[in-house]
Amino acid sequence: MYRVEKWDGLNPPNPAMLWHILATEGYRVFQWGDSPGSAFPNHKHDNDQTHWIISGSLEMTVERFGTYTLEAGDRDIMPAGTYHSARVLGDKHVIYLVGEK
Repeated sequence: MYRVEKWDGLNPPNPAMLWHILATEGYRVFQWGDSPGSAFPNHKHDNDQTHWIISGSLEMTVERFGTYTLEAGDRDIMPAGTYHSARVLGDKHVIYLVGEK
């Protein structure tokens, strides 16, 4: 089931720490970034994914679950085959880690 985990840390997220957590959870990890105004139409992936935001804001619209705004430190967990679209919010690049299983 799709879910979002909101950042509750007092400090901004540390990308190296987040990368390490994802790797220990068994994810293949890479960093990705999108420019302001970027949008991705409804699609799905063949593998489980997680997106962990380092900076900026990303809006995820997930079929049957709703629309969520992910900001620095927030993470989603998306099972394979989940239809979703995404768009960058605001005028800053969004940088995030993608984990795939």
